[in-house]
Amino acid sequence: MRCVFVQFRCTPGKTYEVASAIWDREVVSEMYSTSGEYDLLAKVYIPEEEDVGHFLSSHLFDIAGIVRTLTTMTFKAF
Repeated sequence: MRCVFVQFRCTPGKTYEVASAIWDREVVSEMYSTSGEYDLLAKVYIPEEEDVGHFLSSHLFDIAGIVRTLTTMTFKAF
């Protein structure tokens, strides 16, 4: 499994709805509300055989209320 972190910027006033929709899809292992440029931060484990972009697009990025995302790939843990 590959670990990626995804930040979500939401339509103003829709953060809780977006968070609930993300959590309901059961593809994130952790999710946090954040301050700053983005509203939510999610930790996602993606199966090795899956394409990261396709997986995220088909499982998360179609949720209404998401304005922008930022995906951070991770590499070997120290």
